[in-house]
Amino acid sequence: MVVEPKIINSPYFSTMNIFVARLNFKTRREDLEAAFAKFGQVTSAKIVKDRDTGRSKGFGFVEMANDAEAQAAIAALNETELDGRTIVVKPANPKGEAGGGQ
Repeated sequence: MVVEPKIINSPYFSTMNIFVARLNFKTRREDLEAAFAKFGQVTSAKIVKDRDTGRSKGFGFVEMANDAEAQAAIAALNETELDGRTIVVKPANPKGEAGGGQ
């Protein structure tokens, strides 16, 4: 039996959730994941969709396995073009700390 080691709260292996705004409504989850995968391991990528229409709301989230790789992706991808739109990339606010209209 092989048991995988579990690393918890390690400064060397922390994950980071990244907010990506101004996405093209036609951008797919796979496209978003591929853009970030150039900088390291992507553990998840999600494009937020309207629950009634199923249409993209133009923003999403990417989670990367390594904080340093995530910071590199943010620095490299912020204010760059993806699928014909200039995207905004920044660390996501923790749940409950939403900005904007709340």
